[in-house]
Amino acid sequence: MSEYGESAAGPLPERAGGPGGTSRARRLRLGALLLLLVVVVVAVVRVVAAVGPPTREQLRERAGLTGKQTLLIGVKDDQPGVSQQLENGAFEGFDIEIAYMIADDLGFDAPRVEFLPIESEDRARRQARTADGRFVTVDLVVASYSITELRRQQGVNFSAPYLETEQSVITRASDDRPVTNLRDLAGRKVCTIATSTSERNLTEMGAQARGRNRVSECVQELYDGTVDAVTTDAAILAGFVGPRPAGELPPMTKLERVQELRHWDIGDDNSELWGVNTGPNPAMRDLVNLSLQESANGPDGDRWRAAFDRYLRSEQRYNNPQQVAVDRQPEPGPADRVEVRQWPWERFALPYPHRPRPAPPPAAVRARARRSSGC
Repeated sequence: MSEYGESAAGPLPERAGGPGGTSRARRLRLGALLLLLVVVVVAVVRVVAAVGPPTREQLRERAGLTGKQTLLIGVKDDQPGVSQQLENGAFEGFDIEIAYMIADDLGFDAPRVEFLPIESEDRARRQARTADGRFVTVDLVVASYSITELRRQQGVNFSAPYLETEQSVITRASDDRPVTNLRDLAGRKVCTIATSTSERNLTEMGAQARGRNRVSECVQELYDGTVDAVTTDAAILAGFVGPRPAGELPPMTKLERVQELRHWDIGDDNSELWGVNTGPNPAMRDLVNLSLQESANGPDGDRWRAAFDRYLRSEQRYNNPQQVAVDRQPEPGPADRVEVRQWPWERFALPYPHRPRPAPPPAAVRARARRSSGC
């Protein structure tokens, strides 16, 4: 033995339970735990992917939007403040802004959206006119379309509502006969949009109802004295009562012999809720509802508010005491709520909402810079 107390054979071997053995065992246990965690995570991901809600991209694929270059939307072209075509071919109004909002969430920026005029009786079938007069099936209809149970029974697939308004009446300001309810129109000639909910209400109250495809035709007949009143949704009529904002381009549809009009509140407590005709594909309906859901409850809610303030709130002072429309977006009902799969790390890594990156548009579409139908 040396003077330091060690055997000449060298240091004693470490025991199995010493510090080195404990460290190796700890590493083995940690590795096994990590392996088990990876297996569990992979299993959970597979289960959620198999039975959980779809991703937004899966919905787009099911809706037939993957690789699609242009989104066709049927809109009204003669409703100031709601949806109107201008002399230069562009469209403007509350419905137009809502259509752009939805299209953006579906992955289509403004130059890749094409608006086509659609008549009231063609909204259910989604048949709109092109510039050369052909009828084509559009992807969506955003055209002051009231949601009713009868229309649903007839096969119209509505989205969640995006605006709440009510039925009202306009007359010439020179007509001093008051209109406090629809019964006051009994015996009078009253024009409304054909196939609308207003037409049925008029007949029940004893008025001489005249149905027209376009509200502008009704208003022109009111100016001409052919009818005594026009009735439909207040948000539609409001744009004809106030003056057109200074500096705006003139509309494509021009009216003659324009007179001052009066907007009457008829005390109707039934709401008219406007929805989008999304067509028969359930994935398309889910995508539209998801856009409206995020607009109502998410950080992007200012898009709806900006559209309302610009086009509908600005008309209120000319239409008092009749309310133009409710100044908040309707809440989606339980049946309209949509759930999509988004992993926790996506919530931090991706902007909200998780919009798909649009495919590069073809040169012909890319050259169309302004918001217009291209017609």
